[in-house]
Amino acid sequence: MRFAREPPFGQAGGLRKQLETMPRLSRRTFVAATAALVARPAIAGLARDSAEVDVAIIGAGTAGIAAARRIAAAGRKFILLEAADYIGGRCITETRTFGVPYDRGAHWIHAPDLNPLTKLTARRGLEVYPAPAGQKVRIGRRYAREGELEDLLALQVRANRSIADAARRADGACEQALPNDLSDWRQSIEFQFGPFFCGKDLAHLSAVDFAKSADRNTAAFCRQGLGTLVASLAEGLAVKLATPVTAIDTRRGVEVTTSKGTIDARAAIVTASTNVIASGSIKFVPDLAKRQLDACAKLSLGSYDHVALELADNPLGFESDDLVFEKAANSHTAAILANISGTQLCLVEVAGDFGRELAGHGEAAMVNFAADWLAGLYGSEVKKAIKRSHATRWNDEPWVLGASSAAAPGGQSARRILMEPAAGPIWFAGEAVHETLWGTVGGAWESGERAANAALHHIGAFKEPPPAPRATLKRNLRQPRI
Repeated sequence: MRFAREPPFGQAGGLRKQLETMPRLSRRTFVAATAALVARPAIAGLARDSAEVDVAIIGAGTAGIAAARRIAAAGRKFILLEAADYIGGRCITETRTFGVPYDRGAHWIHAPDLNPLTKLTARRGLEVYPAPAGQKVRIGRRYAREGELEDLLALQVRANRSIADAARRADGACEQALPNDLSDWRQSIEFQFGPFFCGKDLAHLSAVDFAKSADRNTAAFCRQGLGTLVASLAEGLAVKLATPVTAIDTRRGVEVTTSKGTIDARAAIVTASTNVIASGSIKFVPDLAKRQLDACAKLSLGSYDHVALELADNPLGFESDDLVFEKAANSHTAAILANISGTQLCLVEVAGDFGRELAGHGEAAMVNFAADWLAGLYGSEVKKAIKRSHATRWNDEPWVLGASSAAAPGGQSARRILMEPAAGPIWFAGEAVHETLWGTVGGAWESGERAANAALHHIGAFKEPPPAPRATLKRNLRQPRI
């Protein structure tokens, strides 16, 4: 998944202001809003209003939902706490802005044949379909010819292998591992391998992290939105929305302080992003170990945002879910995912250092850039076709503070550190806590299940050691499917 990302938000009110006119994703309103889903009874073992539970789960995003389902299945009491007023974390779909499903955050379902989410969508009234296998490249006002695409593909393969070779020697920056002779395709390759892939420029990205990432060449989309899919998996779970956790004290058991009271638990699972943990928004008593705080810093979130445009009557002749890059001359570039699920909604993706700087100037600046960028590739007439627009700004969303994790050079081992129990019976979960599927919804789900198994083992729910994590595909190829 690409957390956008993953997802204008501001510190004063954040996402709540943007979504105040949307229906709350409580169980009742979610079912009403997604009538295609089949209602189910609440999961057994759910703790609703009790102040004493077996496991407190902080964060009702993908990892938190996965952990809650696992603990409920084991017949243990839990409470699922969410700081925002909606379910899904960095996976959220709404229809009010454009009248069609709009994923403000994560949109891609990577490795759908292995992804645990696709296996859970059967009989839910949701359609998951394969993403187109090909991608297009724009060179000025025309599309790249077959020979030019072959040249680009060959250079991407060389760049990928060069980073993998460098990773076997040391965990340096991906940028330093690139071959010197990438000709005038270098800026395009750097964008596709860095900002578009993980929200960070290659100068800030660990070669080992890049090399260890699982194969993401195959992907799928959910026609109703990935956020809708994730929220459907929380159906039947009681979630305490708008309940930020301010402190977790493990000196005597686990005491979780929230804006609405205190919960006593035997264990806790924290799914907050690495940027939120590093910010000190949640106070840990005693303090987290320095190695864990350092790990969060080394796994800081990249920047990845959508500039969503409604292009009336498909003036550029896009096919459904067309992915288009440009032969870039500098870092001020983007990609477009066009005609989402056959609609008139197009996402111009801005990311990395440039995307962060652009988002800092506000939504109007982001929309203007997207319009000018498209006009440069297709002609100025395209601007007349833009109707409604919207830009996400996930870096300013207070409960997230970015897109998805990407290890800094030398920092790939931080993912393993975050898998260790913290400050007593606390476990971290989320996309950052996965060595090969970091930055994906599938990775977040698997990490939530892993943390839940560890917590269940801690409280004595398992007589044997917790189940080992599922094996994941480790082949790593990042060149476009052209």
